[in-house]
Amino acid sequence: MIDSHCHLDHTPLHENLSEVIKRSKDIGIETLLTISTTTNSFKNILSLIKFDPMIYGTFGIHPHETEKHTQVDSKFILNIKKKHNKIIGIGETGLDFYYNYSSKKIQKKSFIEHISAASLLNIPIIVHSRNAEMDTYEILKSEMKNSNLKVLLHCFTGSKNFAKKLIDLNCYISVSGIITFKNSLQLANTVCSIPIENLLVETDSPYLSPLPHRGKSNEPSFIVHTVDKLSEIKKTSKEIIMTYTTKNFKNLFGLS
Repeated sequence: MIDSHCHLDHTPLHENLSEVIKRSKDIGIETLLTISTTTNSFKNILSLIKFDPMIYGTFGIHPHETEKHTQVDSKFILNIKKKHNKIIGIGETGLDFYYNYSSKKIQKKSFIEHISAASLLNIPIIVHSRNAEMDTYEILKSEMKNSNLKVLLHCFTGSKNFAKKLIDLNCYISVSGIITFKNSLQLANTVCSIPIENLLVETDSPYLSPLPHRGKSNEPSFIVHTVDKLSEIKKTSKEIIMTYTTKNFKNLFGLS
């Protein structure tokens, strides 16, 4: 199994990293992708990717943080990536119009700069989209016209129509512990419609703990519950879910 999106630099994971890594390995996780959200978090990620061979990282500015990081453009990102082989993705980036902690205009500009860098580097972009399906899709569609952009929509909670449009753009879609929640029947129905060849799994830990751990801090080892639920939704074995989601991650990120 592979946890395609976690935040190992966040409390309490960072303070208990050795134990978190051990529990991850014990349940069969082979790779953890820890995600950047700010320039400060990236400094921690550079330490994390040296901590254990299983940990890889990304560089990106979360849409909430874009007004504080207007200096981060495609050139800035390119210069950072050149220095670090274990930084294998750009993100998380995207659009979040639910909270609007940063203006829509600045979020869109930052998103496009991240896309440009990912395209030039030929590595995947990890996309956050909340209450912004139309804008996210239109930007991706426009920017993908003249590039071979590799896209991963993380922690997907969108509509079936949005999922279909993303699949038509050859995007990958990652599901989290949210699919285990009792009020996520509509999301489960949408996930059922997504081809297994396009699916990844993630924890987004330390957030969004799956059942039966709701209310606790999440961690990568809890991904087994998301795999179990995805197996139920897709009416196939856990082994097939693990095989496909692992293979899909490796294909997307170019890991053997």
